[in-house]
Order: sequence, then structure tokens, then C-alpha cells
Amino acid sequence: MQEWALLAVTAVLIIVAVSYFAPKLGVAAPVLLVLVGMACSQLPGAPHLFVEPEWILTIVLPPILYSAAVNVPVVDFRRDFRTIGALSVLLVVVSAFGTGLLIWWLLPEIGFAAALALGAVISPPDAVAATSIGKRLGLPPRLVTILEGEGLVNDATALVLLRTAIVAITASVTFAGALGDFAFAVAVGVVVGFVVGLVSVWVRSRIQGQPVLTTAISFVVPFLAFIPAEELHASGVISVVVAGLITGHLSARKFSAHDRLSERTNWRTIQLLLENGVFLLMGFELTSVIGAVADDGVARTLLIGVLATVALVVLRVTFMIPTIAMLRRQQRRADEFTSKLDSFVDRFLARGPQPGSEKRYDRGVRALQRKQADVAFYASEGLSWRGGAVLAWSGMRGVVTLAAAQTLPTDLAHRDELILIAFSVAILTLVVQGGSLPLVIRWLGIRGNDEEHERREYARLAAELMTASRTLLESSTLCREDGRPFDDHLLEQTLERVVAMSEGIEKKFLEQDPDRALHQRLELQRMMTDAQQSALLDARASGTYASHTLERAQNFIDSQSARFTA
Repeated sequence: MQEWALLAVTAVLIIVAVSYFAPKLGVAAPVLLVLVGMACSQLPGAPHLFVEPEWILTIVLPPILYSAAVNVPVVDFRRDFRTIGALSVLLVVVSAFGTGLLIWWLLPEIGFAAALALGAVISPPDAVAATSIGKRLGLPPRLVTILEGEGLVNDATALVLLRTAIVAITASVTFAGALGDFAFAVAVGVVVGFVVGLVSVWVRSRIQGQPVLTTAISFVVPFLAFIPAEELHASGVISVVVAGLITGHLSARKFSAHDRLSERTNWRTIQLLLENGVFLLMGFELTSVIGAVADDGVARTLLIGVLATVALVVLRVTFMIPTIAMLRRQQRRADEFTSKLDSFVDRFLARGPQPGSEKRYDRGVRALQRKQADVAFYASEGLSWRGGAVLAWSGMRGVVTLAAAQTLPTDLAHRDELILIAFSVAILTLVVQGGSLPLVIRWLGIRGNDEEHERREYARLAAELMTASRTLLESSTLCREDGRPFDDHLLEQTLERVVAMSEGIEKKFLEQDPDRALHQRLELQRMMTDAQQSALLDARASGTYASHTLERAQNFIDSQSARFTA
């Protein structure tokens, strides 16, 4: 037991160290972790490590998916749903059948069903490495959203296809039956995830002010969504993703600021350890996977893995051509539609609401505003062929490929070779594509949104927020929670401060001069907080104050420090 505990502690330390140094080296952490895992497996006395694939699929995968889903903006996910769906369903199916046919041709004795099962195993890309590189190098947000969305949903397609292919090894399967199973898995998964997401948000919103309890509930939500869906023979992956999307979307409305901050930190930590732990494990297990294959078959198996990797790259690049063409056509249509929509909205607003239909009118206005925002997004955030090239080269495999490969039936012919093929595909795509992706991005010269534009947009939003504050302060119905009025002098002072901030809000956000009063004020506040922390440490060392008093003071300083370092 102590040996396993020491191994887990060592793994966490390796993950932290690699995650710290990877950005400085300009390499994605998953790529380095695979290489480090391979090196560690060659050390004298390295233990033989085997993790049951069910552990990864049932215990590791749900939290990874949930932690990613809660941070995906639902609006952006909705806007690119067609593209995400095409990559997550159609491309996975095309990749599975394409590589399955290739493997069947190279290993005809295993049968097409087994070859298709392996094709399903190696078909879903893992977006971890691509998104970490893209965010660091400043890829356009739309590209990052598409990659994240694809990584969330494609696992469901691959696992359902794998399950169907395994059944086909020993029984007959019809196309209509397979299509019906997929539709059932998706539909029931969506329903289960929707219910779990809504119920969990409702329960957590009822216990505000107790972040420990709400965090404890959030830790089990992925499993509450995954396990019932799987028991119903539906897609647990889809269920977890839907629950995560709903939680992330409703958190701003239902959760307190403290709950949101603590949940964000906790889930990012869990995501870091679980995702990177799987990549470290992948490299570590490679030695034992190779050792399970006869010596005379290793070279041939690795060659098949290389050919399957090339086939996956070719299929993905080919699929991207019509996908990018569709997105460019969508951008042209949005440009043409903008003026027509604007004129319709102007006429609708000029007409105003009919008597008794004010609520319906307000809903119509919001719907039109949302449509205007969508059209403006498609018109201004179109993807070029360079963006398509980045998507095409972001096909690294990861968590699901590692786990699903080891769920192949134990009595399957050439099972060890098939697992080695899957591992070789995952490691090749991570090392070659993941290692070269930064060079591809720099060579293509892709940049994210203009910083000046983002600052202006942020300033405009901040101005709207300040306007909401002014409206509240100027309201004649404003009163305290117990119904009593606020002090007039306090209201007057607060309103003056808000008005002053509103008038200089654009200048404040757009000017980046470090000598401006705003920057000096923030710098001074941080120095004051550091001075308070030093004084508190002296008071703690002297033993003059009670421990609970010191703890209250520390919480106050921490909250102040978080405000000025966010």
C-alpha cells in the first residue's frame, strides 16, 4: 500500500513540475508527460503498472468531461453546434470506418468487426493538448471553442460505435439497429444530463453560504450523470457533458461569487491532475504493452500504427475542406443578411408593443437581439483556411483511446497487437502533431482577437454594468433588506463615486499607461495588503492574539488580496 501511495505522490509531483516547465519550453504538457512516462518506465526497479480500463472510463473520464464542460460558454457552443456535431459524429464515424478498413486489409484474420472496433478506439481526438497550446499562443476563441466542443462530444460517438462493433464480433448487427442504438444513447443521455444538471443546481442554490457543502455536491455530479445513463445503456459521456453545460450556464444566476470561485479552482485542479495523469500513465504503460507482443510482431504492429496515424491525418485534413467551405459560406450569408435583419429590427422596435402584449414584445426583442448577435458573430468571426489547417492538425488522441483499447474482448485474436496499435497512434499523434502544433500556428501567422477591440468591448460592457448600478441607486424604491431606507448621505456619496467611475470607464480600460492613477492605486493597494500580511505574521509569532481572531484577520486579508490580484 505504501508503494502505491508513494507512486501516486511521485506522479502528482511530476505532473506539477512538467505543467510548470512545459510553457517555458514551448511544449504542451501532455506531450512532455508521455515522454517522461516512457522514460520512467525504463528506470531500474520500475513497477509493472496496469490500471483497469473501467477505472478510467468510469472514475477518471466523467470528472474530466464535467470540468471541461462547465467552462465552455453555452452561447459559443450553440453557435458552433453544427461544426462541433460534424467533427464529433461524422468525422469520428468516417475515421473509424476508414482506419477499420485499412487495419482489416493489413490484418484480415481479425475480421472487419474487430478492425472497426479498433478504428472506433483511435478515432476520437483529445483536445487537451491542442487547446492548451492554442490558448497559450492566442488562437481565436472560436477555434478553441470548436476544439473543446469536439473533444467533449466525440467520445460518445466513439464509445457507442465501439460497443456496437464488439457486439458485431459475435452477433449480427444491422445498420438500422446501430443507428437506433446511437439515437437512443444520445437522446436518453441528454435527458439524464439535463435532469441531473437542473436538480444539482437547484439543490446547491438552496444551501448558499456553505461553499464546502456545495463543492462536495459538485464532486459527485459527474457520476450522478454518468452512472444512471450507462445503466440505461445510454451515453454517459453525453449525460455528463449536458450536466456540465447546464451547471456552467446557470452558475452566474444561481451560485454566489464565493461558490463560483471555489468551484472553478477545485475543478481546474482536478482536471489538471486527472488529464495529465492519464498522459503520464500512457507513456508508462507503453513498455508493458510492447512486452505483451511477440518480438517478431512488434515491428509490424508499430508499422501498422504509423499507417493508421497517417490515415487518420489524411481523413481529418480531407474532412476539413468541406467543413471550412461551409463556414466561409455561412460568413458570406451572414454579411448579406445583416442589413436586412437590422432594418427589420428597427421596424419592430419602432412599432412598439400592442396593449396587453408587453411581455411577449419583450421576449421578441430579446430574441431579435440574440439573432443580431449571432449574425454579427458569424460575419466577424469567420474561419479562414489557415484556421482550418490548425483544426486539421489538432487530431491528438488521449484518454478515451488509452482506456477503450484495453476494453477489447480478452479472447479477441491479436488483442495485444491491437492494443499496441492504439497506443502507438495515441503517442505518435501527441508527440508529432502536439509537438509541432506551435510551429504550425506560428508559421500560419494565426492571431486571436485584436487586443484593442477586446479592451473596447470590455469597456463597453463595464459601462453597461455601471449604468445598472446608477439606475439602482437612483431608484425611488431602493431600500434595505429589512425594508428601512438607506442613509441619504451614504447614497449620495456612493452615487457620486459611481458617476465618476462611469464617466471615465472607457479611458480607464483603454489606456494602459502604468503611471495612470488607476494602476498606481492598484499597486499601492497590493503593497498595503503585503504590509498587513507582514504585521499579521508578527502578531501570530508573538502569540498575543487568540487563534480564531488571527484566522478572521487572515480571511479578511485574503479576500482583499484576491480583489487586487484577480
